[in-house]
Order: sequence, then C-alpha cells, then structure tokens
Amino acid sequence: FKAYAIKLIANKKLFLFLSNGLMQTLIIVFFIIIVLNLIPAFSPPTWMVLSYVSVLYKPNWLLLATIGAIAATSGRVLLAKLSHVIVRNKVLGEKTIKNLDNLSKELKKRKTLTWGIFLLYAFGPLPSNQLFIAYGLTGLSLRLIVTPFFIGRFASYAFWIVTASEISNKLTMESFNIKSLFTGYFIVGQTVTLLLVYLFTKIDWQKLFTEKKLRLIKKTTEEKSQ
Repeated sequence: FKAYAIKLIANKKLFLFLSNGLMQTLIIVFFIIIVLNLIPAFSPPTWMVLSYVSVLYKPNWLLLATIGAIAATSGRVLLAKLSHVIVRNKVLGEKTIKNLDNLSKELKKRKTLTWGIFLLYAFGPLPSNQLFIAYGLTGLSLRLIVTPFFIGRFASYAFWIVTASEISNKLTMESFNIKSLFTGYFIVGQTVTLLLVYLFTKIDWQKLFTEKKLRLIKKTTEEKSQ
C-alpha cells in the first residue's frame, strides 16, 4: 500500500490534475456541499450552488453533477446518522423510540417502497434534510437509501446545471442573489417541514399499519408530569 501511495503521489498527470485551478475549486465545492447537506434546516439548496458554479466556472456538467451527487449523498447520510446517534439515542423518550421501531418493522417489509420514495423525492428540487432526519430516527440501514438518492440527485443536478449553462448568456451573475434563498416562502417551507418531522415521531405507526387509523401516540404518566 505504501509503495502504491508513493507511486500515486509521483504521478505527474495526477499532480497536474489536482493543481489545476478549476479542480481545486471543485474540491472546495465538494466539501461545501457536504457541509450544506449536514445542516438540519435553512441551508441553501445544493442545486442552486451547483448552478452558480456552473455559470461562473464553466466546468464539465457531467463532472460537476457527479461531484454534487456524491457530496450531497455523503452529507445527507451523515445527517441521518447524527439524527440516529444524537436525537434518537439522547433526546427521544422510550415510548417514542418504541413507536419508531414499529415503523421500522413495517418499512423492512416494504423495502421497494422505501427505495422508490427516496428515488422520486431525490429527482425534485425539494429539500431532503428533514426526510433523512426522519429516516435516521427509525434506525433502519442507510444502505437502502444511498443508491436511489444518488441516482435521483445526479439526474436532478445534471438538469439544473445544463439549464443554468444554457441560460447563462441571458442572465447576469447578479441574478444569482444569495438573499433570494432566504425569502419568506423558503423560511416558512423549512419551518413546516421541521414541524412535520416532529409529527412524524408522534404518529402511532402501529395503529396506522394495523388498523388503518391515523392517531398520535398518547403521553405516558411520566411525560404528563414533566
């Protein structure tokens, strides 16, 4: 392995590739996107960032879409993992965890449905942070959702990158105003989805799947006294 690493470092083509200004920019963009996708809420959409980079630096659309999809998927998987480790294990009560375990059992029987939901959701420009937070709370394997999310995001990012490149001649760089990302609509939308995650933990999933009734789990005596 050591010999292979030395050979890799000594590779002139690789050195030139990494020393290229555009490539350095794309590496920075890669890590920025990971961080953005780690933020639970109110982060700028990744497709907007990639569109901006596409117009500003004119990279190969295929390379940029691939970098974006890998980074976004990595960030979202880490977010789901943190949701499981911190929120599920440290914040949620025993009854809520048991309720989410009931959901996990049902989703394990419906892996194709779960796969399809993440694929369809990833095709759209909607924020997926709350979706991954909710999935992380179930304790299900993250392997199931990586592939569909990557495929969907790659296709979505490719569309936005190509579209941005096509219309870049008609738009000035001032048109990509970062302030526009934080309009009232954006803030309200993010707030609503956070409330939906809270509701997600309170739905009585066992009743929903067995009795087809939408009910909220009842508070325990201990929770009522707090």
